[in-house]
Amino acid sequence: MWFDSFWKGVSLILYIANIILVMYACISLFFQKESTSKTISWMIVIIILPYIGLILYVLLGRNFRKEKMYNRKGAGDLIIKEKVSREILEQIYRDGLPQELQPFSKLIIQNLRTNQSLLSVDSEAEIFFDGKSSLSAMLEAIKGATKHIHLQSYIIEDDQVGGEFKNALIAKAQEGVEVRLMYDGFGSRKLNKKFIQELKDAGVEILNFSPFRWFFIPLFANYRNHRKILVVDGKTGFLGGVNIADRYYHGGVFPEWRDTHLRLTGQSVYSLQASFLLDRYFILNKNLKRRNKYYPELTIDSDNKEIEKRLYTQIISSGPDSDWSAIMQCYFTAITQAKKSIYIITPYFIPTEFILNAIKVTSLSGVEVNLMIPERSDTWLSHWGTMSYITELLEAGVKIYLFQKGFNHSKVLSIDGEFCIIGSANMDTRSLEHHFEVTSILYNRHCAEIIETQFHHDLKRCHLLSAKKWKKRPKYFRFFESLARLLSPLL
Repeated sequence: MWFDSFWKGVSLILYIANIILVMYACISLFFQKESTSKTISWMIVIIILPYIGLILYVLLGRNFRKEKMYNRKGAGDLIIKEKVSREILEQIYRDGLPQELQPFSKLIIQNLRTNQSLLSVDSEAEIFFDGKSSLSAMLEAIKGATKHIHLQSYIIEDDQVGGEFKNALIAKAQEGVEVRLMYDGFGSRKLNKKFIQELKDAGVEILNFSPFRWFFIPLFANYRNHRKILVVDGKTGFLGGVNIADRYYHGGVFPEWRDTHLRLTGQSVYSLQASFLLDRYFILNKNLKRRNKYYPELTIDSDNKEIEKRLYTQIISSGPDSDWSAIMQCYFTAITQAKKSIYIITPYFIPTEFILNAIKVTSLSGVEVNLMIPERSDTWLSHWGTMSYITELLEAGVKIYLFQKGFNHSKVLSIDGEFCIIGSANMDTRSLEHHFEVTSILYNRHCAEIIETQFHHDLKRCHLLSAKKWKKRPKYFRFFESLARLLSPLL
């Protein structure tokens, strides 16, 4: 009898506590002034799932950019970056941009103001369109290092490819080269202790970004470091979509795993170096001594090149640590200023309303918009989330190509054959708002032409969707699309 009374009392307390917490969370959501769909979606989850909804919101729903989750104060590389970006802005306002960059002035200034993305002059850029060539080039660069190696990857696996990188890093460390390896605690959660210990024993500095525990859901589950960066001797840099795992080399469960990666030589490597060292600062809360040695003096020969061959670059490192959603804003401006054509390749298309409307309005204005997405994804929810946007894109006149001969993991945009964007950021909410990402803007017709030529070459592996055929898809497709679309603001 007493037990029943006790349980009724506990139930009443829990019920009242849940009501108070739900009211507090909903009021907080209301005053955050997020997008309407995201706010309503979270309110529904919080209300219909007592306590569970609140836990999910704490783990996945809070806007840590506004709450300043990551404190950058004291990071020496950021102070230098901000100072240099101000100087570049002052020079642009005073003297203007070179003639060949004037059509991109709006985007260049925006990137400088939102992300201190330094405008760099590079000697060389090489674009790779598969994991095999990308990983081989990275290994070659590592083996040629003489001073330092900074390697960062979202995923590192203890397989054949991972073993080759481990052995190469160990060999260089034993030669006296400074070696630092950074990986994401969730993306590389399968990496075993023996793998890491062998690297530590050789003198490699191991940097685990937000460690993951199998029996503990990390408090900030959504905020992962998705960047892929390699800097060798401060002179050569790599970035893009390729992780360190066998499937990027031979496809894994897919017949082919396509990806796009970039090697840069020149001033933009400084920005990649700064991104790596800032992430190191977040992990260890300390700067490296004698930082100047990580930014060696570079000889740039671009001034001697013809105008159309000069390579200007900006690197954007965006995430919860930045004041603005800089990569998303860069995508928006690049898309909306297009005059003739846009080529987009992304493995996951679950865009913010900001980006979705930019694509539809640009297409409706007469610009040719081409979107390449995988016919089959590596995750169920991402696949149906992507499919849920097809109808409205087709109605807006967007040409949608389904990549059929494997999985295309590239994250690429090319605008008007004038400039292109290559990086780690998918065109989805998680990459654009929640993850740490890095991307490059190449203001160079030749690079844009290479991207668009590869796009047309890959059409042989694709199927062009038609609105008529898409309307005839099975009804259960529409159910899964609607379900995934409902959950998409929470991703």
